[in-house]
Amino acid sequence: MKTIRIGSGAGYSGDRIEPAVELADKGDIQYLVFECLAERTIAIAQGAKLKDPAKGYDPLLAERMQAVLPLCHAKGIKIITNMGAANPVAAAAKTREIAQSLGLRGLKIAAVSGDDVLETLKSGSHRIEETGAPVSSMGNTLVSANAYLGAAPIVEALKAGADVVITGRVADPALFLAPQIVEFGWSMEDWDRLGKGTVVGHLLECAGQVTGGYFADPGVKDVANLARLGFPIAEVQEDGGAVITKVAGSGGAVTTATCKEQLLYEIHDPSTYFTPDVVADFSKVTFTQEGPDRVRVAGAGGRARPETLKVSVGYLDSYIGEGQISYAGPGALARGRLALEIVRERLKLTGVQTTELRFDLIGVNSIHGDALSTAGGQEPYEVRVRVVGRTDSLKEAVRIGNEVETLYTNGPASGGGATKSAKDVVAMLSALLPRDLAKPAIDYVEA
Repeated sequence: MKTIRIGSGAGYSGDRIEPAVELADKGDIQYLVFECLAERTIAIAQGAKLKDPAKGYDPLLAERMQAVLPLCHAKGIKIITNMGAANPVAAAAKTREIAQSLGLRGLKIAAVSGDDVLETLKSGSHRIEETGAPVSSMGNTLVSANAYLGAAPIVEALKAGADVVITGRVADPALFLAPQIVEFGWSMEDWDRLGKGTVVGHLLECAGQVTGGYFADPGVKDVANLARLGFPIAEVQEDGGAVITKVAGSGGAVTTATCKEQLLYEIHDPSTYFTPDVVADFSKVTFTQEGPDRVRVAGAGGRARPETLKVSVGYLDSYIGEGQISYAGPGALARGRLALEIVRERLKLTGVQTTELRFDLIGVNSIHGDALSTAGGQEPYEVRVRVVGRTDSLKEAVRIGNEVETLYTNGPASGGGATKSAKDVVAMLSALLPRDLAKPAIDYVEA
């Protein structure tokens, strides 16, 4: 039975690059997939594109392509990625430029766009799922609206001979599903196989999470050599059966436990996992340890895809101002608490307008609150003060950090390491769009 090997080269925008190079060099893979878009990432990228029409793609695209293009070109490994973010066409042009600078020839690069549906949402009667309000009512706070496209345009690009496929917003598993559809000739309506291919994509989409990253807990769940964490490979068969593994000798581990944790990641109803390509059913998935760092996954299925596409709607929600300062040595906790009280009173005295405020001692009560702050009974020898507030303007947000900074000379003894920041907050909501209103497009460039 035909088998292909797909490597996961990234699980988020800022992920490590060396494991992807290792996959290309030693993984015996046919496809290398970089999944780099979180919900807010594309909204931030849209902002970058507004400032510079040649930008809006992943900031590490150039570095990643420089690292893996020579190996992938030499070995015939195809690259699939959503690093195009808000500007896949510009990302493809940049990739061509890098290929030419590396002396690579005969490289076909596809840019998949059409996920930007902001104007469509604004002009229609579409509503925000979380609030029920029409999208149009959000006015100038809207930053972006990107539909989750499926595997179809990636499939088309691969069938047209693309060596590199760069997309904007597509469903994460679709990046991994597309090569399976192409290699095995699966029908786009073979729901059972599409469900099997989707579970493979879901397991690989976060890269190192399935090989022991975000899993390790010393003494409870030990994972060796995390500094050299290897990223996962899926060996997929024509019938949809698959084994999750990694490069021999790389750090981390692939076990039934790491796979189970990743399977549950961002899953609400395991029997009804909506994607643009299929409603996948993970409720009967099983994992079997076949050997060291080799886990077989089986039991996934699927039903007909939904008639709508999810749209991530980015909007300017508010502003955040923050200040931090540290205290150490005897009495550090008391000085930290005094610092918080000073800033609390200063914000009232100076009339800083906030809609939400937090006063934390990091390492004491910043996660569990004061209820558990004395657990263990031993006073900390160092604390870090953090004051953070939400505001309706950047000017007000700046004032919060400024008040913390003034503790240097106007607060308790021996404060140090003060930092401050103020930034806008891009938040996300969701909408549903009839799939025929999102129209994927593919542009090709060649090096």
